[in-house]
Amino acid sequence: MDYKIEKTDAEWREELSPEEFQVLRQAATERPWTGELLDESRSGLYTCAACNAELFKSGTKFDSGCGWPSFYESVRPEAVQLLEDRSLGTVRTEVRCATCGSHLGHVFDDGFGTPTGDRYCMNSISLNFKAEGE
Repeated sequence: MDYKIEKTDAEWREELSPEEFQVLRQAATERPWTGELLDESRSGLYTCAACNAELFKSGTKFDSGCGWPSFYESVRPEAVQLLEDRSLGTVRTEVRCATCGSHLGHVFDDGFGTPTGDRYCMNSISLNFKAEGE
């Protein structure tokens, strides 16, 4: 897929911390219960940590108990790219930023009690948060 923002690995390495690069550009996963945005409860907007594209509204965030920030839908369907992921010997759906292709996390169909039934399980390090009114 062609992305609106395309950079070389060297360019991304210059802009991102080593931990951000591992998750955003190499599809690593941060340890559960360690992310800065896990317990964020203010109203606002979550954006891509690599390119600042809008991804999730705070009103769609919920406590799934999984150890990562969870949302039941993206800000717009075209804001994220969904790809089949067979990397761990099972089929999952990877979620990437549709603007720059950065890895955000995975989406699962076990968001019980949410309007969509989905659980977008995102790496906190993949996201920035802008509080409403800032």
